[in-house]
Amino acid sequence: MSIWFDKGLTIENFHQPNQGTLSEHLGIEWTELGDNFLKAKMPVDHRTRQPYGLLHGGASCVLAETIGSFASAMVIDPARFQCVGLEINANHVHSATDGYVTGVATPLHLGKATHVWDIKIYNDNGKMVCVSRLTLAIIEKRDFKTPRSL
Repeated sequence: MSIWFDKGLTIENFHQPNQGTLSEHLGIEWTELGDNFLKAKMPVDHRTRQPYGLLHGGASCVLAETIGSFASAMVIDPARFQCVGLEINANHVHSATDGYVTGVATPLHLGKATHVWDIKIYNDNGKMVCVSRLTLAIIEKRDFKTPRSL
């Protein structure tokens, strides 16, 4: 049984929102949508490496938060709610120096007020590079582009 709010959701629905964002800048590409998971890949290149030539831990966190946030946004009613990050943690367990890394997000908890996602990131050889947990708040929809008065 699918967890997605829109039962007709396809991977193509994820491409447009990436334009003009950090995800686009880092080259994140959506690759697969299952009944209860979302996958995306990111290149290990000059945009995502740290000075030693290894995948930057922050880039892994960006990939993890991007996948988990998009997944949460597809679980909720977009006309009424939106999701914002509360906490992310990441354990970097193996290095990557080239190719792509692929992240897979699966839900640990899908509540009314919070979602918790498990995101595992693998290198091209299938070795786990990073494991991350992302917690998101589900809030009433509002416009964050318009400053709020105090």
